[in-house]
Amino acid sequence: MKALVTGGAGFLGSHLCDMLLAKGYKVFCVDNLVTGSVKNIEHIKSDNFTYIRHDVTKPFYIKDNIEQIFHLASPASPVDYLELPIQTLKVGALGTYNMLGLAKEKGARFLLASTSEVYGDPLVNPQKEEYWGNVNPIGPRGVYDEAKRYAEAITMAYYRYHNIDTRIVRIFNTYGTRMRLNDGRVVPNFIGQVLRGEDITVYGDGSQTRSFCYVSDEIEGIYRLMMSDYNLPVNIGNPEEHTILEFAEIILRMIGGDSKIVFKELPVDEPKQRRPDIGKAQRMLGWEPKVGLREGLERTMAYFDKMYMRNPDKTLYGSNTKRFNR
Repeated sequence: MKALVTGGAGFLGSHLCDMLLAKGYKVFCVDNLVTGSVKNIEHIKSDNFTYIRHDVTKPFYIKDNIEQIFHLASPASPVDYLELPIQTLKVGALGTYNMLGLAKEKGARFLLASTSEVYGDPLVNPQKEEYWGNVNPIGPRGVYDEAKRYAEAITMAYYRYHNIDTRIVRIFNTYGTRMRLNDGRVVPNFIGQVLRGEDITVYGDGSQTRSFCYVSDEIEGIYRLMMSDYNLPVNIGNPEEHTILEFAEIILRMIGGDSKIVFKELPVDEPKQRRPDIGKAQRMLGWEPKVGLREGLERTMAYFDKMYMRNPDKTLYGSNTKRFNR
């Protein structure tokens, strides 16, 4: 089986490449490194892996027969898509168009990595796939929300009018190894602040909620959806909901230190709640998350300690034998 992964040098994409290679695939990883990094794939030593540096908003051709296309390319954190608004819109529109065209040419199955952001600031909780969302199309976050909503629309158009075999995964908050410490999303932001001895920044009063899925669970769900026969969107995420304030307190207890929680003004259009209804994934894919929050956070903290804090012999979590406070 030959698969092409756009955004394959990114956080999720690199983990997906690892899984596909472990399953015996020949993998073509396409990434322009705007937010991805070769560090995420430099560990791969396989004749079945090919990295291609390319911007998928520009036409793309590959001579090999491709059977599956995983389209993950896109800035995904607020820090990135607020800094790169035009690029975010282009990869959602032109990038998806180009990859659907490649799927049509090759007769390949196509999976779009969409997002829970298509629900905007939801008025229902949890969010089911049938919910149409509450999105501000002209707000600062709209560049990401609408890019993904358009990507879903064109994917369904190719499914209906060109008979392309398509899948759409709506990814909820995911965390784990290979995230950037300056990513700007909640998990690396809080961990990084505490490791540096800074106070944790909570926006608003911290009552907004998120649901955190560990990366290995997310990738398993994405793969199962690709291998299914279901063409409409499917939520893949962890339904265990935490307020941002609760989550900040969990991070403080696990790492320890003298950091305090400070509150700042809530950003424009910040979603007040985020929790997936995963009933479809459970029924159709036999999937649900398995990695608990504490286990996932310990793995992620250990990664940040090793990769970013440059202190391999002595951790920043204290000199006692326990790596994290419990």
